[in-house]
Amino acid sequence: MKASLLHPIAIVTATLLMLAGCAKLGPDFTGISNPPLPKQWKHHTAANSPVVRWWHTFNDPTLNLLIQKAYTQNLNIKSAGVRIAQARAILGAVRGLTFPQSQKINATASSSKTGLADFATADVSFDMGWELDLWGKYARGIEASKASLYARVASYDNIMVSVIAEVARNYISYRTAQERLTYAKRNVIIQERVLKMTEIQFNSGNVSELDVQQARTQLYNTRTSIPAMEISKLKARNALARLLNMETSDIERILQRGNTKLFQNANRFIATHKGIIQLNDRLKGLVDVDMVPKATLNPHYKIDANLITQRPDIKAAEYLVHANAAKLGASMAELYPSFSLFGSIGYHNTNQFSSWLKGNDPLAITIGPSLSWNILNYGQIKNKIRLKDAILEESLFNYNKAVLGAVAEVSNALEGYALTLKQQKENQKAVTATLRAFNLSVIQYNDGLVSYQRLLTTVEKLTSTQDRYAIIKGNVALYAVALYKALGGGWQISRGRHYLSKETVTRMKSRTDWGTMLDGNATVLPKGLMHE
Repeated sequence: MKASLLHPIAIVTATLLMLAGCAKLGPDFTGISNPPLPKQWKHHTAANSPVVRWWHTFNDPTLNLLIQKAYTQNLNIKSAGVRIAQARAILGAVRGLTFPQSQKINATASSSKTGLADFATADVSFDMGWELDLWGKYARGIEASKASLYARVASYDNIMVSVIAEVARNYISYRTAQERLTYAKRNVIIQERVLKMTEIQFNSGNVSELDVQQARTQLYNTRTSIPAMEISKLKARNALARLLNMETSDIERILQRGNTKLFQNANRFIATHKGIIQLNDRLKGLVDVDMVPKATLNPHYKIDANLITQRPDIKAAEYLVHANAAKLGASMAELYPSFSLFGSIGYHNTNQFSSWLKGNDPLAITIGPSLSWNILNYGQIKNKIRLKDAILEESLFNYNKAVLGAVAEVSNALEGYALTLKQQKENQKAVTATLRAFNLSVIQYNDGLVSYQRLLTTVEKLTSTQDRYAIIKGNVALYAVALYKALGGGWQISRGRHYLSKETVTRMKSRTDWGTMLDGNATVLPKGLMHE
């Protein structure tokens, strides 16, 4: 290339470089204002909020251990971590578009022989182009990829919230089934005693065979209910094993750890006074077995609106709106001309004598700007822009829909917790009253003051009321879990920790060159929310 041509090309090139990146088309995302939240919910982030590690409010070491293991072993959480790595790789690829791109490399070689002379030629050329981002097409692409990466992190957090809640929910279901089984087995013993007493009365001629058969029917029905409760317990245990990626035998050992006191002998509460069966209502544990964990949750809990807008699935929906807004801007850039710098370096060598005589330079360099404009495709481009705008508008509706769904979940859980807590208190009174009625009916039946039907009714009421009490206690705990999940609690524990395990990083690096993307602190999540 002649030196006289370098000056004007340099001027054009410098001008284009100055113009590069001077504008970004499309809407600038500044957040979503006025989400549809109830007016009575205030924006006040309380210090030491119990929502962060809400499972500690149950004061159950076994539950704490299960959740700790779930965070490091759950396969859904591990998969979500890999999806963050995927989003980072996509962002890296998009960023690479802002740098000069290799277009084509050509290399040829040949040789021939004519008479006494040998001829050999070699050609190598390297073409490179760089499209200047005058209208922000690539900048908007990077912006969209960043928002998508943040959405992946939010999805990771949301999966954590769901997994932690599922662990707690299945643990509570397991304990509820255990408590129901304890009551059922205790009532089997009671009904066996009643049957024995009835058979004695029958052999003495004091009652008819009908009383004996009714006592047997009630006993057999109670025994029939026990396998269903055992199935509920096994299902909860197996669900925990799946959530923690563990063998059921290992989960069983964890569930039995430190809970020997929960499996007390039912005979301890049964006494015989002058040959009459009685239940000792003064012993703690007869009414309340205390197997189901209790949440220390104020039923008049004041909702912090910030917890809703920072809920992981809500943040993911917000990041999606941002990504769609950036994609709209990138599409708008296609309406305008694109400017590029193209360069080529070529090498041509030959041993032909005439070439040497002429003094041909084997190295050739060319550089220059170019312009392209899809002016004839305006209709197609316009419709693509309209499509992106419609997608953006839909994502705004989806965001508001997600917020409304979160509000409904919080309201249902909070009100359900408060009402079920009232139900538990009333049912506890019913258990106490039924217990007293049973003791009185046994005495009066033995003295001939009431019919066997009255005794049978009190035994049946005792069995059903205690079973209902255990179920209600489980429902109270489940509503507490539902509330904490609805508030998005639990994702915060991942901050400052790796989203990929060492084993996963080692396996991925053994297959692929990840550069520094998986090294050291590169896979550590920020301690706070992802900022745009």
